[in-house]
Amino acid sequence: MESISTRQFNQASAEDFARILAGPAHEALPWLSTAAEHGVAEAQFHYGLWLLQGKGTPRDPAEAVQWLRKAADADHVPAMNLLGRCYENAWGIAHDMMLATYWFRRAAERGLDWGMYNYATSLALGRGVKTDRAQALQWFRQAADAGHIKSLNMLGGFYEDGWEVEADPNAAFDYYRRAAEGGDFRGQFNYARLLAARGHVDLAVQWMRRVPETATAAFWAKACEFLATMPQPELRELALAAPDSSTHIGQADVR
Repeated sequence: MESISTRQFNQASAEDFARILAGPAHEALPWLSTAAEHGVAEAQFHYGLWLLQGKGTPRDPAEAVQWLRKAADADHVPAMNLLGRCYENAWGIAHDMMLATYWFRRAAERGLDWGMYNYATSLALGRGVKTDRAQALQWFRQAADAGHIKSLNMLGGFYEDGWEVEADPNAAFDYYRRAAEGGDFRGQFNYARLLAARGHVDLAVQWMRRVPETATAAFWAKACEFLATMPQPELRELALAAPDSSTHIGQADVR
């Protein structure tokens, strides 16, 4: 017979979770751990995420993967996507892009915008699946229509490079602008790059300065390699600001 405590955990509302997650991590963690043990998929997802990030507890990617798998097997859609990210980045489990893309596809088909984005990226680059840019374009469009900002940047790339669409520099510029204004660091980089190419150097510098505020260290390091080759001295100077690499898994990484 189901215990009272199990019933209580299973009946926790979205508001209950929001309240608990908004509180101090050291207070929320025991509740999440216990709820996860009682089979609550939402708790399993958040407990796995916190273990992955080291939030309120030492990082333990291997244990995080176990909890994310339990949640994904229980049909928790964000857990499917994050489990795919673990396979993609070898967080607590061996790198396997076929399995990563499998989980991305499942999350995408269930309507998760981040799943659409990650699955489309795999399709566009042929990672763990045969390259299919036409299908990737459809998924990026669907994610963008759902308000996914990073997908706007990817659509900009399709129009800039003429992938599955006629090359359209103005459309690319507009997609990058929208992604940049939405806070996507890749969109900010690409928007600044095209601004510089159009002669708007001061505005390009303003946008490029915003990139490292949210970018991963690896992305900004590569961006600085590009900036070091720019003809404009104002942009070359920014290449000196590359941050040190970090093993921290932050919010910009896990999705």
